[in-house]
Amino acid sequence: MKKLKIINVVGARPNFMKIAPIVEAMRRYEGIEQVLLHTGQHYDHKMSDLFFNNLGLPKPDIYLGIGSGGHGEQTGKVMIEFEKVMREVQPDLVLVVGDVNSTIACSLVAVKMGVKVVHVEAGLRSNDRTMPEEINRILTDQISDYLFLTEASAEENLLREGIDKDKIYFVGNVMIDSLMTHREKAEQQPILDELGLQPGHFVLTTLHRPANVDDPEICTSLIETLCTISGKMPVLFPVHPRTRKQIAAFGLEEKIKAAPDFRMIEPLGYLDFLKCMANAAFVLTDSGGIQEETTVLGVPCITARENTERPVTVTEGTNVVLGRDPGRLLEEAEKILQGKGKNGRRPELWDGKAASRIVDILWQKEARA
Repeated sequence: MKKLKIINVVGARPNFMKIAPIVEAMRRYEGIEQVLLHTGQHYDHKMSDLFFNNLGLPKPDIYLGIGSGGHGEQTGKVMIEFEKVMREVQPDLVLVVGDVNSTIACSLVAVKMGVKVVHVEAGLRSNDRTMPEEINRILTDQISDYLFLTEASAEENLLREGIDKDKIYFVGNVMIDSLMTHREKAEQQPILDELGLQPGHFVLTTLHRPANVDDPEICTSLIETLCTISGKMPVLFPVHPRTRKQIAAFGLEEKIKAAPDFRMIEPLGYLDFLKCMANAAFVLTDSGGIQEETTVLGVPCITARENTERPVTVTEGTNVVLGRDPGRLLEEAEKILQGKGKNGRRPELWDGKAASRIVDILWQKEARA
């Protein structure tokens, strides 16, 4: 039986929660040699180092230090540096997660060098090609050898796009593996006391997508909506660095300061954020991962987007996708505050064992090949 050498790639904050349980599952196999590579796409301490520490991830074996830049620049830089790593490490597999620029960049390099690609969280589609992540998802799936799905509907997307059914595996959601592993530890965090917030009596929000924060009219409308909500309940807004920059550029800081109880704070570590999310009255977001986490936590989620690539959070979970119209957002917020928010249930295979299934399949298929 041969030894299996795998490069696990992370680049941006959502990747860290997805890779942590996979790293842990691989440790149980003496025959797997894993190399953890961080492209450095997210390089801010709060966005990167703190999450590594919270999740118990080992220090990356390789750090590319790519940093920020336009989509083409960032993708290109990752490809140039990752190709050097591939020549040196010579892995059997490259495992990528999610849909960030690092995901497609490393996948392209691997497949061009004849190395199999494993895509975790494959098959998700928003059907909105103006989203950079949608392009990354589609292209990564087309060149992957193993496609691991978080929800059953993703298989229909892949089959429609001509993907061989034999490459597709429905295994569950590794992000939920992380949540279930760290839920108890997160509840012990003192973050709510530090912020002076009461469980169930505040609203948590995150906004980072270009469609929401780069357009001054949309960004202003969303901030004004949150200001209105803050008149009914405190609003906690851990701000992505890029979003903070846009808020300042559009002159919205004064609106936030003048709001009744709108708290714009620095990004939180994973455990602190999980504690806040689990105890929020509801979450207003444009994040895909948060739609999944709130579904498992049973916390109502309002998604300020026109679509979602995670439909199971709507059909089975607590998520409602409402777009950016202030009237609709405020109406749903009021319903939730009156105790009439959407209820949901945990989707199939979101049981904390997705990473084990993934690694078991790779071992069975590759180590014995």
